[in-house]
Amino acid sequence: MTRWLDEDEQRAWRNFLAATQLVNEALDRQLQRDAGMPHAYYVILVALSEAPGRAMRMNELAARAQSSQSRLSHAVRRLEERGWVRREPCPSDRRSSFAVLTDEGYAVLAAAAPGHVEEVRRSLFDALTPEQVRRLDEICATVRNTLES
Repeated sequence: MTRWLDEDEQRAWRNFLAATQLVNEALDRQLQRDAGMPHAYYVILVALSEAPGRAMRMNELAARAQSSQSRLSHAVRRLEERGWVRREPCPSDRRSSFAVLTDEGYAVLAAAAPGHVEEVRRSLFDALTPEQVRRLDEICATVRNTLES
């Protein structure tokens, strides 16, 4: 039997969908305008910048960016064309390759980060109290942990 959402759950669900879509659209617009890249590319550059040696296996990067292998491969190809990322073969597994953040890519990320953080603040955190931020973190961590386990 279907467990339909009650009125409170339906309202929360619709507000969640609208809020996440609006925040994602705001971040994408800001990065396109100020850095000439979509938010998905920024996520890839950040993941690589935080990895040891600024390199990750493509399959690990896809998981970190919450992307399919094919979508990530296409994005990395575009980032390679811009000179921001390069691919290197994996010495221990010929089927795998690494994506490596170049110095140019790191510079682009460093230049884009301040505007991105400001947009994150404007789009999400400026409207919340510290207690709401704590609750948002708690709720999102619970959902994430449930889905990742």
